[in-house]
Amino acid sequence: MKGFSLYAQTNSRKENILAPVPPMGWMTWNYFGVDINEQTIREMADAMVASGMVKAGFNYIFIDDGWQGGRDNKNNLIPDPKKFPSGIQALADYMHAKGIKLGIYSDAAQLTCAGYTASLGFEEQDAKTFASWEIDYLKYDYCGAPQDSATAITRYTRMGKALHKSGREIMFGICEWGDRKPWYWAKNSGGQLWRTTADIRDKWRSLESPKSVTDLHRVGAGILDIVDINADLHSFAGSGGWNDPDMLMVGLYGKKGPSGYLGGTGCNDIEYQSQMSLWSIMNAPLIAANDLRNMNEPTRRILLNEEVIALNQDPLGQQAERKVKGDIWNVFVKPLSNGDYTVAVLNRSNVPQTSGIDFNELGLDGTYEIRDLWQHKNIGKGKRWKGIVQSHETKLFRLRKL
Repeated sequence: MKGFSLYAQTNSRKENILAPVPPMGWMTWNYFGVDINEQTIREMADAMVASGMVKAGFNYIFIDDGWQGGRDNKNNLIPDPKKFPSGIQALADYMHAKGIKLGIYSDAAQLTCAGYTASLGFEEQDAKTFASWEIDYLKYDYCGAPQDSATAITRYTRMGKALHKSGREIMFGICEWGDRKPWYWAKNSGGQLWRTTADIRDKWRSLESPKSVTDLHRVGAGILDIVDINADLHSFAGSGGWNDPDMLMVGLYGKKGPSGYLGGTGCNDIEYQSQMSLWSIMNAPLIAANDLRNMNEPTRRILLNEEVIALNQDPLGQQAERKVKGDIWNVFVKPLSNGDYTVAVLNRSNVPQTSGIDFNELGLDGTYEIRDLWQHKNIGKGKRWKGIVQSHETKLFRLRKL
């Protein structure tokens, strides 16, 4: 155990370099599934630059499942030669030249979720391969693996150590969907972020009432279902280690594919805006999943709100705490590094509601200048706010003490 403790302490210093704030970027899975290739991914990188997303902080592209072409005669992982004829190293070079980092995917079993070659038993070899390709991030899934926690910890720790020894700083995303409570152990296994729930679907909430993280695999996790799990884990997040409630659904509008499974028929722009607000204040990785080459104006407005992004990237790194938890209202408070506070007011109901929020009752003493971050304007001064909140809307305020 002394060796493990030494590793954890050493890796903790490394984590603070790799993930002082949550990563931001775009991932292939929900839009393309396994139907990916190097040309499409290059087009997404071009769109990230042209749209202003890279300037706003979206500086990762993550290749999810389906890139693998098996192993060569020395058991080195190789990319699918039809999908990636130029190789992953060339793709990484293309990304780095644009100021974008490149992520890749594997699984802690023999095969990935989609049935491709995975990394069990080849952790050190694969980590060195990823490093040689100049990969910046590894999403490590858990399909095909045993259900117990002890095996998961062993397998993730093995890959965490392999990445640590690879000679390159590679951020490690632990993706076992929250079933084994990774917020307790993932950081000591080398992770900089850990999934807290089942895969998100493109819907506001499940029609059923899931009672556990595991239950969400069956009914399909909507935005609100995931909020109800991730919000209660605020004490586990901080600089170098983040709760990951999965990707942003913004701009998908019910597209067929992975995000459309289990009732993912799409959301409206108010709901997508709420997800952006809630993911930002919960310090979630902000990972877009829509077609960046063809964004409508509401999608651009939501993803590129720099005042909202600033909450997510605030160096204090403190996840918002849910102070009010009711059937209609959720109210969150997030302290910021300059002494300001964020207050988010979510209307969970299916009709507009009038809300009255007393800041003192949230533990915020004094009088504040109130700025609405979606209207981009100061809306008043005082100790409270009252107004109408649309169904499934999240009002997002930044408070500066006077």
